[in-house]
Amino acid sequence: MTTDIKTVQLFVTCLIDKFFPETGLAVVDILEALGLTVEFPLAQTCCGQPAFNAGFWDDARAMARYTIDVLAQSDAPIIIPSGSCGDMIIHHYVDLLANDPHYAAPAQAVSTRTYEFTQFLVDVLGVTDLHSTATGCVAYHASCHGLRGLGLKTQPHRLLKQVAGLEPKELPGSEECCGFGGLFAVKMSQISGAILQRKLDNIEASGADMVVGTDVSCLMHIAGGLRRRGSAINVKHIADILRER
Repeated sequence: MTTDIKTVQLFVTCLIDKFFPETGLAVVDILEALGLTVEFPLAQTCCGQPAFNAGFWDDARAMARYTIDVLAQSDAPIIIPSGSCGDMIIHHYVDLLANDPHYAAPAQAVSTRTYEFTQFLVDVLGVTDLHSTATGCVAYHASCHGLRGLGLKTQPHRLLKQVAGLEPKELPGSEECCGFGGLFAVKMSQISGAILQRKLDNIEASGADMVVGTDVSCLMHIAGGLRRRGSAINVKHIADILRER
């Protein structure tokens, strides 16, 4: 470890909390194995992205203010195992609350100390090898918010490259959307489904038996599509792979 960081806060996200708690535990295990104390503010809830994306900006502002208050219990770095929620807190809180005399500065302060999980490991801690071991041929799907919003391009690849036993496979269109897009998959289901089918075709063509990503939202969407196809391809969040030893 190349920093003097001793404590971090975990903002675990709604989907991980409700549907993939084992991924949240994997994140905690990895951070603690690196010697960090992980704080988990129990009052945390949704970051407000669904409301923001749907155009309900006043509701999103209220959720942003609440989340800032919750995270203000500590000044430790905030770790988020999701590029989409990370992008919301890092970028959109600042924009939403820019004219708020009470929350403009706190929003900026929270933004400055918030990191997506792989970004924190590689760019802040300087860690790429967690001595992880896994088996299989893996393809990496780059989620839109992480890639375009946070610039997560090399960090996940650098971590996966060090996992003993994994054989990387090139995923055609790896940086193309999977079609989820939060409420987009509900409101524009036919378009979402068409985008997903293209993604699934590319995954099957890659020869991988496992798809890994940094957002459980995209992975949930992809896993559902693969399951409906009767595919045996496994889908995992990168933290679940990195925890394996």
